[in-house]
Amino acid sequence: MSETPNPIPETSLCSVGRFAAGEDPVKREQILDGARSVFMRVGFDAASMNDVTREAGVSKGTIYVYFDSKEELFGALIEREKGRFTEFLRDILAESSDVHDGLRRFGIAFARHIINSDMIPAMRILLGVVDRMPSLCKRFFASAPANARTVLRTFIEQQVEAGALKVEDTDLAARQYIELATGQFFRQRLFGEMTAPPEETEIEYVVDSGLKVFMAAYGTEARADG
Repeated sequence: MSETPNPIPETSLCSVGRFAAGEDPVKREQILDGARSVFMRVGFDAASMNDVTREAGVSKGTIYVYFDSKEELFGALIEREKGRFTEFLRDILAESSDVHDGLRRFGIAFARHIINSDMIPAMRILLGVVDRMPSLCKRFFASAPANARTVLRTFIEQQVEAGALKVEDTDLAARQYIELATGQFFRQRLFGEMTAPPEETEIEYVVDSGLKVFMAAYGTEARADG
């Protein structure tokens, strides 16, 4: 007597050519791309879920399958952009030849991100709603599971173990280096003082200056190039 084949579980049908409701990564990215365009164009308060559905090319029913509210949608967008940039920085540090090379490349990449990306416009949006929706700001500055500072902190800890740096508080050191390498550009762009992107030579000059200060404080040996 032959055995009757076990029926395919109903839940697995979603993995054969289609996804369960709210789990299609391509559709989710489509919605987030539309939301990014809308939020950057009109801000958080003026944006509506209807605006996002039109921009993303999805139905209103579809968007609510993925995101319950405009706040949740904006929070997910923040986390996506943070995650992408964090992985980019992680790759830069992993490919670096030594502590000086890693910190310099990190600083230049971070400065360019401040100058050229939507990071500062997004922060302006958050500042406009912080009193009403503090949870959004918390998601922006959260360190879990990772952000630029925690990735840099891990790199600094690795360099301490390797003997290239001497640091007692690696989290503080990571914060200090980001300020040294990018603080000038951050404030200028946040408050609208930067009317045009600086030349690449200026970015490198600011980062190199900050790196020199950082290595003077935490480096274990003087560099030959001063």
